[in-house]
Amino acid sequence: MKKRNLIALGASLFLALGLHAQTTAISDGIIIWKGSKITKEFHEGTIAISAGSISFDGENLTEGTFTVDMNSIVCTDLSESYGAKLVGHLKSDDFFGVAEHPEATLTFTSAIPTESGFKVTGDFTIRGITHPETFILKLDGNKATADLEIDRSKYDVKFHSGTFFENLGDKLINDALELSVSFNY
Repeated sequence: MKKRNLIALGASLFLALGLHAQTTAISDGIIIWKGSKITKEFHEGTIAISAGSISFDGENLTEGTFTVDMNSIVCTDLSESYGAKLVGHLKSDDFFGVAEHPEATLTFTSAIPTESGFKVTGDFTIRGITHPETFILKLDGNKATADLEIDRSKYDVKFHSGTFFENLGDKLINDALELSVSFNY
């Protein structure tokens, strides 16, 4: 009898705790990207977050996973024809190798509350290479935003990178890739 009561109590606690955790699919996920040359010339555009979810336990962010559709990359600062040429190059093996790596992913590994949201560390996977990155995820109602900078050279994106090549002069493209992320949840 005692064993049955203990099992019932354990099941009740499990269900009660499970009711506090909430996983929500994200929507309207977009990333605005910006890359620049050493000459301060830059290009920018968008790329779509194709799937994702975040989980909360009460007020605490506990999990997050995101998938980025690398085929959705668009250039917004050039004319249609020049933009298409740049996008074709960005999708090539010189940059993101989209034919072999059509998705990039992010999986949260920790989330620490801050005054404006959460300090998130997550494993980014780009071109099949995974590295941890840290950023501040700001929450406002059901909208989340984050601004971060990643080093493309860590993901083997070599084209005109000073990390891999010397004497590029004004053809050098900075390794820092600026990302502004927003989504609803």
